[in-house]
Amino acid sequence: MDLIWLEDFVAVTEEGGFSRAAERRHVTQPALSRRIKALEDWLGTPLFERTSHTLELTPAGETFHLVAEDVLRRVSLGKAEALEVARLKAETIHFAATHALSQNFFPNWIRQMESSGADVAVQLVAANFAGCEKLLLDAEAHFLLAHYHPSLASRLDTDRFQRIELGSDVLIPVSAPLAEGGARREKAAPRYALPGSAAGSLPYLAYHPGSGIGGIVTSFLAGKDATTWLAPSFAAPVMLLIDMARQGRGITWAPRSLVEDDLRSGRLVRAADEAWDIEIGICLFRARVRMTNAAESFWSVVQKREIASLKD
Repeated sequence: MDLIWLEDFVAVTEEGGFSRAAERRHVTQPALSRRIKALEDWLGTPLFERTSHTLELTPAGETFHLVAEDVLRRVSLGKAEALEVARLKAETIHFAATHALSQNFFPNWIRQMESSGADVAVQLVAANFAGCEKLLLDAEAHFLLAHYHPSLASRLDTDRFQRIELGSDVLIPVSAPLAEGGARREKAAPRYALPGSAAGSLPYLAYHPGSGIGGIVTSFLAGKDATTWLAPSFAAPVMLLIDMARQGRGITWAPRSLVEDDLRSGRLVRAADEAWDIEIGICLFRARVRMTNAAESFWSVVQKREIASLKD
């Protein structure tokens, strides 16, 4: 059954005859008649009474007319919806962001980008670095927002991918403070202090495998003699590790941007001096191949904004 047959049938019904319907359909009357006959053969019953001078629908035709109109209406709506989905897909920018940056950095940054002229529809997926990296490699995301350090192992080689540094942060070793007199006070000594001692390992709140921050910390600790004094006791995403550290469950490295309030209030304290800090960048990655017009326009806005900030 051809959809054109339904359109012909509805046209004949609405025009009240084959001649006017043929003009409306821009076909000859014999051609239109053949298509109506083909529809009737497919249905197995006549749709029109052809014995009178006026064209009338048969009872089957009356019933099928409602069906034909409904089918054509649904097809028309379906086509419009499909085109709208295709348009939105072409215009929506897909981001993959690591858990830490999706919660504290991305919301403010995307608002700043919108105020700079990048007013676009956005879809964000949060995952660990390995998951986000895969989304970018599989072209399921236009951009990857992640922390960066030269020591971080990655498949985003510079031949196929490029990056813009949007900001910086510092990974700080933090611990709950020692309780004194049943209370915690600001600037108290840490419950767990680096480098620790060989007599007792420090409980280390580590990152899940695949975490970008976890990979950076692991690389950093590889150059420290005190790594033998850290005993991994828990592995989780960054926000849960910070919460575990607040509870006094161990020591972890956390982005300063995520623990500034905790450090000010005394809920967390430094577990070591600045020699144990790790400087990291906040970078936006993309593939070098051309993306959608919306994504390319967004990238241009990001570049112009970063260039302007360097001049300032």
